[in-house]
Amino acid sequence: MSTTNLLEKMTQEIKHYPVMCREVLNLLDLKNKKIIVDCTVGIGSHAHKFLEVMDPDAFFIGIDRDEESLNIARKKLAQFKGKFSLIQGDFSQIDALLKNSRLKEKSSFPDNIFGVDIFFFDLGISTYQLNRPERGFSFLKEGPLDMRMDRNYFLSAYDLVNNLSEEELINIFRKYGEERYARRIARFIIEARKISPISTTTQLTRVILRAAPVRSRRFRIHPATRIFQALRIAVNRELGVLEKALSRSISLLNKGGRIGVISFHSLEDRIVKHTFKSFASSGTLKILTKKPLTPTESEKEENIASRSAKLRVAEKIC
Repeated sequence: MSTTNLLEKMTQEIKHYPVMCREVLNLLDLKNKKIIVDCTVGIGSHAHKFLEVMDPDAFFIGIDRDEESLNIARKKLAQFKGKFSLIQGDFSQIDALLKNSRLKEKSSFPDNIFGVDIFFFDLGISTYQLNRPERGFSFLKEGPLDMRMDRNYFLSAYDLVNNLSEEELINIFRKYGEERYARRIARFIIEARKISPISTTTQLTRVILRAAPVRSRRFRIHPATRIFQALRIAVNRELGVLEKALSRSISLLNKGGRIGVISFHSLEDRIVKHTFKSFASSGTLKILTKKPLTPTESEKEENIASRSAKLRVAEKIC
């Protein structure tokens, strides 16, 4: 099967629910907004909804580190040709990405990009990425211990698991996974890799299960969940780039423009909350969600991946 046919088949097969889409569209209020930037466009699920309701003279820009996801998004959004541009890159470099992309794609970009009216971030890992075993994000699927959003990046989860010291692993598991048994799991990893490198997701999962106390397996969350989350965050430097991206996005936002962020765990939500509060205290932002919005019970039932989502939105006032 050719690459084009394979991509078309994948685009048709992939089902991804844009989390809290109704709430996002309502709070971001795309009417009279000319430049909309989705900093985590993924395979284009939210993007498709945005493009359906945008004003005729509005333009959509989608950014993502994952080239595979962008290829699928490009196919998915083909009907909106001329209304969007997709950029591969790290959203912490949002200002440079927008500037460089405009220079490269003069024919696609409108002449009036002096600022941005909407910034949107959906920080969850996509179902597409989780369901691709070769990406190494899921502890439920056999695959290489990878976890890189950008597959051109040099550092993978394999490198961390097999090369960091016990104390460094403990720090990652505690800081990014808030893992109660971080020390015990790190010690088991060190012992296991003395015999042979831990090179697959299932190998690591087995080590975690051996390390986790029996009582911890009675809880709803799988013992490997927080460890895999911590490694993914560390590999992709997710929290550090988020802080930079939020600050830079707010500086690029036009007066009256809005920024919306969907987070999926407490560490991300804390960064969003504190960043919004900081800019609000300086008179730059008005926070539109005093408390984060969460999915309805019906959405949680339809899409279990949405259950931990929190949406925060703010508006630029000066």
